[in-house]
Amino acid sequence: MRIILPFVFVLLLLTHPAGAGDEAAAAQNVIRAQEQAFARDDGATAYAQAAPAVQAMFPSVEIFMAMVKTGYAPVYRHRRFDFGPLQAEDGTIAQRVHIVDADGEAWEALYTLQVQPDGSLKITGCSLLKTGQSV
Repeated sequence: MRIILPFVFVLLLLTHPAGAGDEAAAAQNVIRAQEQAFARDDGATAYAQAAPAVQAMFPSVEIFMAMVKTGYAPVYRHRRFDFGPLQAEDGTIAQRVHIVDADGEAWEALYTLQVQPDGSLKITGCSLLKTGQSV
């Protein structure tokens, strides 16, 4: 019996992986939902992926979408949008995204997301840097 319990525990860990894989999938689902909403010009859905603090800075869907269109054109319209490495710590997730914009220029985006009091995950920020530029 002593041998079976550790075996069952290891088997459960292998068949129900938790942690980074689940966090990555959840973060990428939120980011992908916003990315696809931008592609459809569905401002309401894109705005719904933003954390309350972001929504407070941009208090309407129209203001939010105007900001994205002018300040984040590669996020708004692009040819490629591929997920890179992810880091998670204390309820905050940082997800890198490799983007090729509509003109073929390469960009790196760093999305930050946080778990909200209701348990949902929302985007708290996005930093955008043209590939090859220094910070």
